Amino acid sequence: MIRTLVVLIAGLLFVSAGPAAAQNYPTRQNYPTRGVSLIVPYPAGGSVDGVARIVAQSLAERLGQSVIVENRAGGAGGIVGANYVAKSAPDGYTLLLTASIHVITPYLAKSMPYDVVKDFTPISLVAAGPLIVSTAPNVPATNLRDFFALVRKTPDKFTFATSSFGSAGHLAIELLKRDAGLDTLVIAYKGAGPMLTDVMSGQVQLIADPILSSLPLAQSGKIRALAVTSAKRVAAAPEIPTIAESGATGFDFLSWYGLWGPKGLPADIAAKLQAEIAAIAVEPQAKGRMALLGFEPIGSTTPYFAKYIDDEMAKYAKIIKDGGIKAE
Repeated sequence: MIRTLVVLIAGLLFVSAGPAAAQNYPTRQNYPTRGVSLIVPYPAGGSVDGVARIVAQSLAERLGQSVIVENRAGGAGGIVGANYVAKSAPDGYTLLLTASIHVITPYLAKSMPYDVVKDFTPISLVAAGPLIVSTAPNVPATNLRDFFALVRKTPDKFTFATSSFGSAGHLAIELLKRDAGLDTLVIAYKGAGPMLTDVMSGQVQLIADPILSSLPLAQSGKIRALAVTSAKRVAAAPEIPTIAESGATGFDFLSWYGLWGPKGLPADIAAKLQAEIAAIAVEPQAKGRMALLGFEPIGSTTPYFAKYIDDEMAKYAKIIKDGGIKAE
């Protein structure tokens, strides 16, 4: 009798535990069964948000479930939003889409609430694109070579700027400084808006900023585009030369965007998401919308993305060390 009761209780426990286990450990076959949150650790309207909304729309269509972009801004380098994802359940329903600054921040922050490698599951490289290097409209230089000649002649009259400490634009400016042999002050703003306002008014004289925010200003004459940071000219702005065309050979610096899940994301869920990102990368509509923002969609494999992160972090560490940039 006792043995029978034990068997019955065990059976009931197995039945009751089954659905919970399935919910805690979703599989590629049944994922997703509800909406997915795509966390963007920056305010709406920026380049990260723009890429995320393109991905979210296409991903929702492909998955058959809603994919909602949640802007969780706050903290340098997107720490608040990224930390939210790092502490979320690894079930595929909370994902992080952010920029390369995500893996730069550990070198520049005195303390971090997570490890950018160990506490996340890399899923796919999503998109990449160059920055536009621009100057104020009152600076008498139409290319980067002439601009640096002016700086060398009267260095005290020039100040460089970045929209955020540790951003891709910040490191691009530091790399340009290093290659040009300059020691010009770089001011870190809290957002692209105030930085662009000051370069338009001539308060600062050199920035590196995404095509999304800088190209309209360059085309209207409010700032002067000097170069793009990619090895080749870009279709969105074919009139802007590359940095290499200004004499800095081998310069190729991209702002990139990736998709991560929390640590422990099941491999089959990561594989499904990676396959969908790869499919989105070749969709004509998604490609067209990305191109308007100055980005090329990419659907890399997960191992490739993990290796790419390692390589980029090594590159960033060298730029930061060479530039003498200190943690804040």
